[in-house]
Amino acid sequence: MNISWTLVLAFLGLVFGHSLSTMIAGGVVGFVIDSMRQSTQRRRAPAAGGYIGPLYALLGAVAKSDGRVSEAEIAVAERLMSRMGLPAEQRQQAVAAFNAGKQPEFDVTPAIEELRQWVGVRRDHAFPVLDVVIDTVLAEGNPPPEKMAILRQLAFALRVSDMELMALMAMKGYAWNAGANYRGPGYGQGNGYAPPQRNTNGPDPYTVLGIGREVDDRAVKRAYRKLISEHHPDRLGDLPEDMRKRAEARASEINAAYERIKAERGFK
Repeated sequence: MNISWTLVLAFLGLVFGHSLSTMIAGGVVGFVIDSMRQSTQRRRAPAAGGYIGPLYALLGAVAKSDGRVSEAEIAVAERLMSRMGLPAEQRQQAVAAFNAGKQPEFDVTPAIEELRQWVGVRRDHAFPVLDVVIDTVLAEGNPPPEKMAILRQLAFALRVSDMELMALMAMKGYAWNAGANYRGPGYGQGNGYAPPQRNTNGPDPYTVLGIGREVDDRAVKRAYRKLISEHHPDRLGDLPEDMRKRAEARASEINAAYERIKAERGFK
């Protein structure tokens, strides 16, 4: 039961203090308590399994967004279920959600909102979610704008910038220029869309770190420290082993990119 200490202490202040000033004082103390409690709740690890329904529904919607669901996209979802080690009940939930997401009338916005609420302020949990969706977006190679539109809508809701999304794509071996800054969930299919392209030369280390080649060495180090702290698998709490392994892979890509830049620039 959620008690509003703002109201409780304001009422007690009025009852025992018999004045407006004691009521206000009690309300202020209660408001501080409520704010601290809400902050603590937002920072807790996400509820185990709370992402299953909205995540797989979103994967189904991404797969169907170009008009058809391919065998490759179904295979991505099935591999994900296996790697997550979902028990029978959660597997059924995932399949049902994926099938619901495939329906023409399915609206991705509520599913994205559920994932946003599940992630909360934990940006380190936002990246594994995006990583999973990117697998479906790239299942057939260079994705059409419909798939990227859903991905960018999700990233926007999870407070992940286009630059950070470009870095995640680079870690998957794809080069992508976001173009104009994303302004909100209504991103359309035009705007000079250019699909992500597989990078045959491997991930660009500067894109992986989310920086331009013109930055100085201090900016490189600062970007590296920020990224490695956000993607470190030790911060992921009780997320499934598959997502932890994804975080480990991203951390390895970040370390490799940093080492390449250090070798290129000659600093330690």
